[in-house]
Amino acid sequence: MRQRWLPVGVLAGVLFALNVIARLVVRWGFDNDTEVSDRVSLGMFVVIGLILAGIAFTQGRRVPLAHWTADVAAAVLVAMVLTIFIGPFLSGSQPFAAGAGAFFSQIWLYAGCALIGTMLGYLVLTALGWDYRSESLKRYAELKTSKPRRVVRR
Repeated sequence: MRQRWLPVGVLAGVLFALNVIARLVVRWGFDNDTEVSDRVSLGMFVVIGLILAGIAFTQGRRVPLAHWTADVAAAVLVAMVLTIFIGPFLSGSQPFAAGAGAFFSQIWLYAGCALIGTMLGYLVLTALGWDYRSESLKRYAELKTSKPRRVVRR
């Protein structure tokens, strides 16, 4: 059980740590300036998408798609909940301080960047033909063509 959930927890922790770093940089370095906060948040979301693209690229080579997507989705969900409900306290605010619209837009933005990053990594992997399924089909084709045809005598 530990082998399955430890990587999920580590990925969720890394994604949340990115948010913590971004919030603390804005709070201490720029005195909670809204323009800088928006730019740093955008950079954070881009980095999250790139990390998830890398995870999708590496996991897609070794493990079937159905096995790793649930783990990545669980990690993203945990990190998103931590980012939305605990993150604002780090920057001296509250989760609903900017209103419900800002709260839900943060959810959609986080989920969208995570989905786009994961899809981008897996699509690049599939386009190169290095994904688990393509490799399995390649091995199957090589196995079928390498065996000589059996002759049936009557």
